[in-house]
Amino acid sequence: MKEDQKRAFLTVALCGVILFGWQYFFAPEVDYSATMKDGNKKVAQTTENNSGSSEIKASEQNTDIQTEKISELTLKNEIASYTLNSNLEVINANSFENNSIYSDYFKSNSFLLLFNFNESFQKLSFSLVSQDDTSAKLFNEKYNLNLDIKLDEKGFLNYSFQSTNEFTYKVVYGNVKKGEEGSSFMAFSQPKSSFGYYASDYNTIPMSTEDSGDKKIKWASVDNEYHMLATIFDKEVPYLFKTTESGEFNFFTNEKVKNLDFKQVFTRKEYDYLKSLGHKLDLSIDFGIWGIIAIPILRGLQFFYTVIPNYGIAIIFLTILIRLLTFPLQYKSFKSMKKMQEIQPELNKVRERFKDNPQKMQQETMALFKKSGANPLGGCLPLVLQMPIFFAFYRVLYSSVELVGAPFMLWISDLSVKDPFYILPVLMAFAMVLNQKLMPTTTTDPVQKKVMMFVPLIFAIFMKDFPAGLTLYIFVSTLVGMLQQLYVYKRA
Repeated sequence: MKEDQKRAFLTVALCGVILFGWQYFFAPEVDYSATMKDGNKKVAQTTENNSGSSEIKASEQNTDIQTEKISELTLKNEIASYTLNSNLEVINANSFENNSIYSDYFKSNSFLLLFNFNESFQKLSFSLVSQDDTSAKLFNEKYNLNLDIKLDEKGFLNYSFQSTNEFTYKVVYGNVKKGEEGSSFMAFSQPKSSFGYYASDYNTIPMSTEDSGDKKIKWASVDNEYHMLATIFDKEVPYLFKTTESGEFNFFTNEKVKNLDFKQVFTRKEYDYLKSLGHKLDLSIDFGIWGIIAIPILRGLQFFYTVIPNYGIAIIFLTILIRLLTFPLQYKSFKSMKKMQEIQPELNKVRERFKDNPQKMQQETMALFKKSGANPLGGCLPLVLQMPIFFAFYRVLYSSVELVGAPFMLWISDLSVKDPFYILPVLMAFAMVLNQKLMPTTTTDPVQKKVMMFVPLIFAIFMKDFPAGLTLYIFVSTLVGMLQQLYVYKRA
């Protein structure tokens, strides 16, 4: 992702240099084969007594807790479903929000909770006390540890631990080797996978890199570009965290507790939905430094999509709107470029007359600019205005799940990936060439003119692997810009 941003910046910067340079001197492997079976409970009955249940007398309690040993536990409602094993590892999670089913998208043992009762951090096996569709009670006999789990109406899986003994705990993410054959890591084994945590702000750590620190973590996640499994704690306490090259992220606290409450959620990283969930989960969508512009662009796309349910059409309408909103400033720029063309013969005379006197040439040139009202830097304004919008559009198209798989028309079946036939980059380059023909030149240098002719080709080569939606934006923006120039030149 960062490399693509660098390429995007390099593209614009390089073209800017060509255009104007002439005018400026971060748990061991465990094999789990249990799979989710439509939310049905898979319970293996204990053989500790003839009744098929074991009687456990909890220390400091006067009640007998009858439990059943389990291999899997599934909780499910209309929003989500989660399947855990007896060690509380999340082995399957599904998200059904927004009437979209992402069945079996997340399958792994990449979340594990370890406990330390004054010995060492270890996995605990829990037995089932009771269960319904959305809640369950579990119990660990050795440490007299009770657990209530409930799946709420927002899709959060809520955990509540109570014990008569103090303990510390450690959270482990990603204890499956990335890319291992036969692994069920699935979506989170992709190159874009990362770990994230929210302390005073949101931070990401690329998977399989080493990092460590001490932070007051409110929530942490394992996610890819478009989905995430987040663990949100009720209290913000200091955690020591560490990521490893083997693809593990763990964090723990030295604070001893008898009660522990937290919640989990598996969801698409859709901006508005994450906002509705709260806890600042929307920060997991990285709009970068252009967020102040990217969010209005996303809102604009969403608005036009409600009018015509096609994100390609929405991009076209939004591009036209942006061009209209920035037209007042561009109008002055176009007028200045027109005047620069008109005074070009006089500029050439001044340069010829005072070629041996650079100081006098500069004085006369500035006087001519002032007299004609021309601004030699005026032509830079359209590019300066378009650069932030370009990068903001890029971040929206790259980070917003709304556009994933969104078709436009004909050969464009997904606006979030590159044009498979490179037709849009070619059309974009052609439009830029045509724009050069219409744009008044401010130089008579034949070498500079030839260099300028290669700018569209260079830009097209850089843009060929970028999202088709971004290329569509540049293509439409160039066409609208040409119409605006023609309008200004006829009135100037």
